[in-house]
Formats: sequence, structure tokens, C-alpha cells
Amino acid sequence: MVYRISLMLLVALLFSLSASAQECADCHRKVTAHIVSDWQASKHSENGIDCSACHGSQHKSAQDVAKARIPTPETCGNCHEDRVQQSKKGKHAMAWAAMKAMPTAHWQPMVLTEGLKGCGGCHKIGLKTEQEIKDLGKEGAAFGVASCDACHTRHTFSVQEARQPQACQTCHMGFDHPQWEMYSSSKHGVRYLLKQNKTLPETTAAPTCQTCHMQEGNHAVRTAWGFLAVRLPLPEDKQWADDRVTILQALGVLDPVGKPTPRLDVVKAADVARLTPEDWQKERDKTIKTCNQCHSVNFARREMEKGDRMIKEADHLLAEAIRTVAALYKDGILPKPKNYAYAFPDLLTFHDAPTVIEQKLFVMFLKHRMRTFQGTFHANPDYALWYGWSEMQRDLTEIREMADEFRKCCRSHKK
Repeated sequence: MVYRISLMLLVALLFSLSASAQECADCHRKVTAHIVSDWQASKHSENGIDCSACHGSQHKSAQDVAKARIPTPETCGNCHEDRVQQSKKGKHAMAWAAMKAMPTAHWQPMVLTEGLKGCGGCHKIGLKTEQEIKDLGKEGAAFGVASCDACHTRHTFSVQEARQPQACQTCHMGFDHPQWEMYSSSKHGVRYLLKQNKTLPETTAAPTCQTCHMQEGNHAVRTAWGFLAVRLPLPEDKQWADDRVTILQALGVLDPVGKPTPRLDVVKAADVARLTPEDWQKERDKTIKTCNQCHSVNFARREMEKGDRMIKEADHLLAEAIRTVAALYKDGILPKPKNYAYAFPDLLTFHDAPTVIEQKLFVMFLKHRMRTFQGTFHANPDYALWYGWSEMQRDLTEIREMADEFRKCCRSHKK
């Protein structure tokens, strides 16, 4: 008897869910038809997860649209707890905070940040406070605060889509992180694209972004060197250690005498760098294990070490350029911007750097150094050389010449 009642309740519940979903679908087919068709193609629809599971049941008509709940990570976590917790521990979760922490972020047009038409368009994947979500709602930009839909596009929320390298393409491309361009034109990427278009068979060994950066589906997405390719402790090699200190000073995490600054706490919180040998080695070992699916451990380890050495070489060029500009500040030839905390160029001001020579330094750091080491790790020789290393050499030459011209002008004025 109890079993029959429970079964009847279950049937009633399923009927209620079905009726609720049908009611939403009937209305939304008239106003947002493709939302309905996407949901109908989803695993959610297939498993009886209707609109109310994510949006609540308060919204009933065109007059009460504001009552529709916008999902947050916690909404997704009701069913996908493991993946949400993994994501919260990774660098993607810190994307919003990292963007807001940039020293001149508040100088940008709001449409580029909170409006999600610039940095915010990709950095929206990061976790936000309740107040930030409310503020975004006022600007009409709260859609997508769950962040999962940055890769699992709503309303299909397809796992298959999120596993494709193109899911990463929309953010990981362009000026400062052209990983898509590097990957898609590397042998790894070419083989996978040929596999997608059926030129190569399904059994072809061809890694995607997710193969290397989301091993076993782990949503933390961490790498040994992190986004900035800086780490602690300092290397034993004295030259490289000195170069890295200079770069850390220009990033504002060390002061002119090498002591930590409050900005180091931001770097720690944003998880953009590995700060212990154990943390770095853990991520490197995960990468080697992944490479070993197709390559020998010795081959993989040697290739990773080439990337390490390329960072060392790139750091040497960048450090000289930083010191060249810092010397202009020190000698009173170039005025230090008032918003700079220390007598070092601030690499994180990006295009807001006030002079051409400082602009050139920012491009050298964020565009060309990135290509130098990331091109190496992504097995793309052309990016490592011509789009990276070669451009860094040209940047340094221009910075040297501009500095000489500054000094000549200063001497002539004194006369």
C-alpha cells in the first residue's frame, strides 16, 4: 500500500514537472524559441530537469520576468557538486577578481568590464560576491554569473560541446594569450581538427586543450608555470634569479629592495603563480603523465624543460628592458607616474602606461613574452620564434634606442 502511494506521488511529481516545463516551453516558443529548442536537445530535458530547477517557479508571465531566478554556481552545484568544487579551486574561479585587481581596471569604460564587452567578456567566468551579482543585475549583465555556461553554453549545457577545443577558443585567443592560434596550428591541433572533420579516424591520437589542462575532467585547470610564468622560490641560477626579481618588481609584488608588497597577496588569492616547489612539481608531474599517453616520459620531460629554458631566456630580455626604463625614472629623465607605488614601471597598467617607451615595455611583456614561452609549451615553433622571441628582441632594441634618445635630449636641455 505504501509502495503504491509513493509510486503515485512520483508519477504526480513527474506530471507536475512535465506540465510546468510544457507551460514554459509554450510561452517561450513565441518569444525566445531557440532557448526552448536548445533545452529540448539537452540532457536536462532528457532527465526531466525543467526550467524551474534553475530559474525557480515564481516567474509566470511577461509581467513578472524579474522573478525569474538567475542561476549561480550554487545552483549548478545542487547536481554537479564535484565539478563546481573543482572549479572553485582553480584559476578560472579567480578570473573576475584578477581583472578587478588590475591597477587601472577602474579607468576602463564600464561596458568593457562590468558590461562584458572587453576583459569582462571572458573574466566573467570568475566567482563573484553577492553584491557584485546584484550590481551586475542592475546593469543587465547578470546573465551567466553561474560561469559554467561559459563552456557549457546555455541552454543545451552540452558536455560534448565543452570537451571540444573550440569551447576554449572564444577566450584563449588574441593579444595576450593566443593559445587557440598556437594549438590549432600545431601538430596536436591539426590532427584533432582533421579528426573532427573525419579526415582522420576516431581512434587517432590527438589531444585537445582539455586533454592537457583538464586531466580526467578536473575543472581546476591549473598549470605549473601559471599565466604569468613566474614562480617561487627563486632559481639557483644567479642571473635568472636577478632577472626574475626585476620582473616581480615590475609586477609590483616586490618593492625596490626585494621585499613582498600587498600586491603579492592578490597574486596568491588569484592563483596565477605557483609559490612553492611542491605546488609547481605537482602540476608538472600531471602534465608529464598526460604526455606519456602518446610519448615517452623522457621525451615529455625534455620538451617541458625546453619550455623552462625559454622562459629563462625571455626573462633576461624583459628584465633588461625593465631596468632600462627604471633607470630613466631613477635619473630623473622620465617622470615616474603618480599612480605607481615604486620607482619601477608597472607592467599591469597595460595600455594605460603614460609614455611610448612604457607602452612598448607592456607589449613586450604581455604580448611577446607570452608567445615566446607559450608557443614553446604548445609545440608551435613559429609562435615561439617569430611571434615571440624575435619580437622581444625588436622590442628591446627599440627600448634601448628610445632610452638613448631621452638621455640625449636631457643632456641637450641641460646645456
